[in-house]
Amino acid sequence: MALFHMTAIDPKLIREIESAHQVQSVIPKTTKTTVLQLTDVLSLEQRTHLRNLCTLHATDIGFLPKHFDPSQIKLLAMDMDSTLINIECIDEIADAVGKKKEVSDITEAAMRGEIKDFSESLRRRVALLKGVPAAALEGVFNERLRLNLGARELIAGAHARGIHTLLVSGGFTFFTQKLQAELHLSETHANQLEIIDGLLTGQVLGNIVDGAAKAAYVEARCLSLGSNKHAAVTMGDGSNDLPMMHGAGLSIGYRAKPIVKEKVDMAFDHVGLDAWLDLL
Repeated sequence: MALFHMTAIDPKLIREIESAHQVQSVIPKTTKTTVLQLTDVLSLEQRTHLRNLCTLHATDIGFLPKHFDPSQIKLLAMDMDSTLINIECIDEIADAVGKKKEVSDITEAAMRGEIKDFSESLRRRVALLKGVPAAALEGVFNERLRLNLGARELIAGAHARGIHTLLVSGGFTFFTQKLQAELHLSETHANQLEIIDGLLTGQVLGNIVDGAAKAAYVEARCLSLGSNKHAAVTMGDGSNDLPMMHGAGLSIGYRAKPIVKEKVDMAFDHVGLDAWLDLL
């Protein structure tokens, strides 16, 4: 398993883990990241206990899957809204017409997994944007959108290691394309809003990028890179990210919803997006 802290791993935390588990080795990767090899197989209750213990030390913990091989990672696949960036873009666009609460309520329900059909939930939300000036998108990007902690370092670090960066979003191409230009992302996929005469029509052009589509993009890119999904690190926060995370070399939930935290290898609640690079 791996421990991550914003500044330095507390030696007391290591000792507390050693007192409760058979620790085979302690391998400091950096002052902020340490990998522990355990001889015992952890039960669900033990993992929960370790997460709670780490929370007391403002430390994030991850359980590395057996198939995770740092030397074989070729792809970094990321969600955009509330993962790479700080906002849900559709909610902020809706604010331009006074419908933010109405749209964000649907967004939250979808992210929690309460609305199972992401495509339908997206179409319902986009329909509420009918008549919004296209200029509102530029306003959201310039005035409200910010990169989350460690985002620039994450992308730069991945590229320095020859890792292909893939942004797959249930959001909109207007934002993914701007982020691609700014961060030099290798590849992006998202939904395209229809705009006629400078106004949003309330429609999405083409097929919806939902959870299944995200997974398909990840698997196709791994194949084109001459590998399988074990070569991918996937990062997201909502239930529609789970399909692309399943079976990945390493799955990471960033400030994720509870349904996601239950299923990912790592949950980052304290550290930045780039913390896992210390494992490579």
